[in-house]
Amino acid sequence: MRVIQATRLGGPEVLALADMPDPVPGPDQTLVDVEAAGINFADIKRIEGSYGATTTPFVPGSEVIGRTADGRRVMGFATNAYASKALIGDPVDVPDDLKPGQALALLVQGLSAWHLLRTAARLSPGETVVVNAAAGGVGHLAVQLAREFGAGRVIGTASTAEKRDLVLELGADAAVDGDADGYAERVVEAGQGRPADIVLDAVGGRVFEAALDALAPFGRLVTYGSSGGEPLPAVDPGLLTQRNISVTGYWLGGSLHLPGMTTPLRELMELTAIGRLRPLAGGEYPLADARRALEDLAGRRTTGKLVLIP
Repeated sequence: MRVIQATRLGGPEVLALADMPDPVPGPDQTLVDVEAAGINFADIKRIEGSYGATTTPFVPGSEVIGRTADGRRVMGFATNAYASKALIGDPVDVPDDLKPGQALALLVQGLSAWHLLRTAARLSPGETVVVNAAAGGVGHLAVQLAREFGAGRVIGTASTAEKRDLVLELGADAAVDGDADGYAERVVEAGQGRPADIVLDAVGGRVFEAALDALAPFGRLVTYGSSGGEPLPAVDPGLLTQRNISVTGYWLGGSLHLPGMTTPLRELMELTAIGRLRPLAGGEYPLADARRALEDLAGRRTTGKLVLIP
C-alpha cells in the first residue's frame, strides 16, 4: 500500500511518499480501503514531536473513511491513517451522499466541538459564547452547536473578512477580527456590551491572554490548542479568584478511553442528516500532496475539513 511517512521530526517538509505491506487486522479491527484520511492540526504537532517521543519513520493520521471488504462505507479512528489501507476499531456506517470531508469533520472536530461546549464549558441556555478561529475545523462546528444548544449570543473570530462572512453564514450573531490587539473590546462590543460567558480558544499566546480579559464573572475559557505558534502563558490563580473566572483544558485524544465519549457522534450524524448541522468539507489533496496540505493548514489558509485522497 502507499503511505505518507514522517522520515524524521520537523515540519511538513519531512513527509515523503513510501510503500509498505498491507496491515493485518487484529481482534476488533476492520481493514478498509481508504477513501479519504482526515487531516488534523494534531498531525502537525505529532510530526514536530510536540506530542511526546515518537520513533521515526512513522505514518501520521488518526481517522479515515473507506470501504470494507463487503462494501460497507464506514469511518473510524485509525493509527497510520495517511495510507491507502488502514485498520479501524468500532466502524461507524456513513451514508453514501455524505462527502468524505463532511463525514470526517464529525469524527474529531465534531466530537471536540460537542465536548468543548457540553463537557468542558458546561454551556447553559442564554449564555454568550465566543469561538476563536471560528472558520476552522472545530470552530465552524462549535458555532453551529452553540446555537443548537441554546446559547443566547454566538460570536466568532476569524482573521479575514471572507472567513468572517462564512462565520455569519453558519449562524453566528457577530464575527470579529481575532487579533489579540483590541480583542476584548471587539468581543464586548459584539456582545452588545456584555462580556463572554464562554470562550473556546485553540490559538493560544496573546489571544489566550486577551480572551481572559473578555470574560464575564464566572466566565470560562476553554483552551484546546495553540495553533497561533505562541506558547500558552502561565495563568495567575489570584487573577482567577479576583475575577471569579476559570480556565480549563480539553483534548479529545486524552478522553476517548473514558466511557461514552464517542456517544455524541450519533447526535452529530442525526443533526447533519436533518440539515441542522452543516459540516464543511474543505480542500481535498492527493495523498502525495500531504506536505502542501499541512503547510496550508499551518498557514491558516484553509476552511472546513481537509482530507487526503489516496
